[in-house]
Amino acid sequence: MASKTAVKSRKQTAASFKRPSLWDLPLSAGKKTRLYRMLYQFGPKNGTLKILPFDQGLEHGPVDFFDNPDSLCTDYIFKLAVAGNYSAVAIHVGLAEKYYPAYAGKIPLLLKLNGKTNIPSDAEALSPLTGSVDDALRLGADAVGYTLYVGSPNQAQDIATLNEVRYDCERYGMPLVVWSYPRGEAAVAKGGVDTLYAVDYAARVAEELGADIVKLNLPKGTSEKSPKPYNTMSPTVQEMADKVVRSAGRCLVLFSGGSKLGDEDLLDKVHVCMKAGATGLIFGRNMWQRKWDDALAIGNKVGAILEKYGIKDRN
Repeated sequence: MASKTAVKSRKQTAASFKRPSLWDLPLSAGKKTRLYRMLYQFGPKNGTLKILPFDQGLEHGPVDFFDNPDSLCTDYIFKLAVAGNYSAVAIHVGLAEKYYPAYAGKIPLLLKLNGKTNIPSDAEALSPLTGSVDDALRLGADAVGYTLYVGSPNQAQDIATLNEVRYDCERYGMPLVVWSYPRGEAAVAKGGVDTLYAVDYAARVAEELGADIVKLNLPKGTSEKSPKPYNTMSPTVQEMADKVVRSAGRCLVLFSGGSKLGDEDLLDKVHVCMKAGATGLIFGRNMWQRKWDDALAIGNKVGAILEKYGIKDRN
């Protein structure tokens, strides 16, 4: 049984958690310059992030555009990002080359450097490179994104490729956003890819491997199949969010929106994530699967919540 002193110490640690800010991170001038644009010159402009991803066409296929056919047009996404005061748009190189020049300077670009289709099984998931840090520099990007499948049988190759990307990011002062996602048959066998165990592990891996920002899914629960002590834990959704943010250490945390939710559930999720200490949100389908007016309205409601969690610009 834990002593009263130990219990008190844990409570003090949780209560004293401070959301990392740009000024807390030991980053190069290049990385700070690019992150500053996203954190303070675009989006909420208060040290939080509201990012609009549009990589689902590769990851899921055209089916994601069925709910709102207008979203099939990449110009629609860029116009929504500009009108909706987003911090950046996250896309693959092909879309960036074809569409971003018309919006350069109006919205930051987060260039996604790897991706895959969902046609093969995820049992041995691997997301190959589709672009490079050189591409990001050429296109004027303010950050790059890399998907790492934590726990996949192919993670040795995945981690090695991430390390090469990280090295280029350090050389060129480019912020690195890691989509840290549990995948593979081993993760499934230990309870599932959305358990607290799996997501908590993924959060820690991202910091260990050099991410500046980590993109995570909100855990959906615990499983008796997970390793100890996760298999005996019964945390609330808020407690799970708190835990994975702390496991990410000095990474800025973005929570993913996932599949489309109702307005009330979506806004509840925003509150949970930001209360946990996230820097922001990267919501795609929950935004652009709605018609234009509805997408702007829900985006503005999300932005209003982010206004409550700002970190003052030090300059």
